[in-house]
Amino acid sequence: MEEELRTEAVKQSPEEQYRIRRDIVRLMKQGKSNSEIAVTLDVSERHVRATKRSYLQGGLAAIKPKKRGRKEGEQRTLTPEQEREIKEIITDKYPDQLRLEGCLWTRKNVRELVKMKYDLELPQSTMGCYLQRWGFSVQRPLKKAYKQDDARVQAWLEQEYPGIEAQAKEENAEIYWGDESCVQNTANYARGYAPVGKTPVLRVEAQKMKISFFSAITNQGKVFFKLFASMNADLLIEFLARLVEQSDRKVFMIVDNLRVHHAKKVTAWVAEHKNEIALFFLPPYSPELNPDEYLNNDLKRDVGNRPMPRSQGDICDNTTGFLQALQTNPDHVRTYFQAPHALYAA
Repeated sequence: MEEELRTEAVKQSPEEQYRIRRDIVRLMKQGKSNSEIAVTLDVSERHVRATKRSYLQGGLAAIKPKKRGRKEGEQRTLTPEQEREIKEIITDKYPDQLRLEGCLWTRKNVRELVKMKYDLELPQSTMGCYLQRWGFSVQRPLKKAYKQDDARVQAWLEQEYPGIEAQAKEENAEIYWGDESCVQNTANYARGYAPVGKTPVLRVEAQKMKISFFSAITNQGKVFFKLFASMNADLLIEFLARLVEQSDRKVFMIVDNLRVHHAKKVTAWVAEHKNEIALFFLPPYSPELNPDEYLNNDLKRDVGNRPMPRSQGDICDNTTGFLQALQTNPDHVRTYFQAPHALYAA
């Protein structure tokens, strides 16, 4: 009965266990008996004997806390070689290339891959543990157009843009990244809590309304923008003229390949003002290379979290409010250049 009241060392933390074992060794060296040590430290004699035996066989290293839990690789269904193979497959290939459902790797798809390769049935939750151990996490994918030319993108990153940078330095020009987008009253992505089984109702205007805008940013955090109903060559020229007017340096404007950017009117106007502005074009179907694309995404998230617009004026106010606030926050603008595909322009 007395031993049942003793401290159960096995339930202590590793640090506390180690302290008790060192005290046992200290008292042992003072010539104390097992029973005296047990009473002094409030532990069982069995624990005292076990600690003394370990110490006499291996010294202090033998009584230090050991890593708890099962050993690395112990009790796993997949062998190390199978794990390596599955990891390589899901890194280099897409599910549809292996005739699996979906276009992205999910726990279900990886589970089906394991079943197909090794005829092994693994719980979906276990598959999640494997993926986490391999360094995989759930992520929102970047969208890439089927028509994107990888060689053209590589040439832009390695040759064309470095050439633009060098030319800008030589001509004391400032590089702007421009893009068009629009905000609609029907594209509200708000989410909110509600009782289970009772979907919340968001009251919206039945009439569809939208406002378009053109924005331009620099990697120093400058923002320039204009709202309009629908972009055309004249409005683009007006925007570029205003940008040139407010700039104290030559403007290098990088845009995508929207048809209006290549309009004859625009090309002729730029040629007439070649000492003040030059236009450059991103590779086709490569919006992720444009840092201004991330401004558009940021704006739509912000506007989507505001009260639903009731009029065209509300949409204009929400959009203008965000962009004007952004003009006073260059540090935030610079974060758009930290996106993985835009880092080259930072």
